[in-house]
Amino acid sequence: MGGHELSLNGRAAALVQEMLARRRELRISAAEVAGATVVDCGVQAPGGWEAGLYFARICLADLACVALLPGEFGGKVWPAVMVATDHPALACLGSQYAGWSLRRDGYGAMGSGPARLLARAEELVGRLGYGEQADCAVLALEAGQLPSPAVIEYVAEKCGVPPSGLYVLVAPTASPVGSVQVAARMVETGLHKMLAVDYDPRRVVRAWGTCVVPPVAADDTEALGRTNDAVLYGSTVCYTVDDGDEALERLARELPSRASRDWGKPFGELWRQYGDFYAIDPHLFSPAEVCLSSPVSGRTFRAGSRRADLLARSFALTEIQGE
Repeated sequence: MGGHELSLNGRAAALVQEMLARRRELRISAAEVAGATVVDCGVQAPGGWEAGLYFARICLADLACVALLPGEFGGKVWPAVMVATDHPALACLGSQYAGWSLRRDGYGAMGSGPARLLARAEELVGRLGYGEQADCAVLALEAGQLPSPAVIEYVAEKCGVPPSGLYVLVAPTASPVGSVQVAARMVETGLHKMLAVDYDPRRVVRAWGTCVVPPVAADDTEALGRTNDAVLYGSTVCYTVDDGDEALERLARELPSRASRDWGKPFGELWRQYGDFYAIDPHLFSPAEVCLSSPVSGRTFRAGSRRADLLARSFALTEIQGE
């Protein structure tokens, strides 16, 4: 399946325009930078829950339903984000995955969104076999600063679009939008883990997931720990996979975060323990709980578990007891 007929950048750009038309109620702002439209979703503008849902939908190229709903951990109700898609590999890996390491003019950020299909700055895009031609590009950045004109010019050139056709959304990790949009990556995280265990994620025909939304942390470093913990210890993902029982049973054993040697500690503690992000076992980056259904046999395989105790530590939760 190719991406041309779906026009991912066109779909995302239309959603950005809808977002901009509601900028005041969404508590975001926009400015022209080097001819492009830069949308501030939490750097200087406050942002909020609904802006986070828009941000996540745009990262997914509007190929998924994204909503806030009541979640649960440790017997307590908690806000959660839900993602459902009939285009899992294309929406999540072809668009949402933060695979573009953008480094330019002293600026650094990880880039998501369908602009990645145009820039082809990473191996994954070619590996998926998707391609797209477009006169507009949409890039979402997880960063604490807005990009400079030099960065914008570089991105437009890499994507092969005029600056006037470029839309760049920016939100820090430590922001309401950051909390929502990172938690909304639970489906994508599992699909990327499939690549790590040599399974083709394009065999996934439908996907649904839910993940607790962490409270906003005091800074981006703490927020990085909380948002990772939300996925690693507070998410459940269900995949419908076009494969047989033997393959799905093996995948169910390998897919959850519990399969990692580093499972069982909050992400922030692991980072301090290793002193290097890349020293953490890459197999840890997975949903907490997975459910794999085979339309071939009709059987379902479930594995993994959520950890309310680790989420409570990560989220600095204090229970106030009544009289």
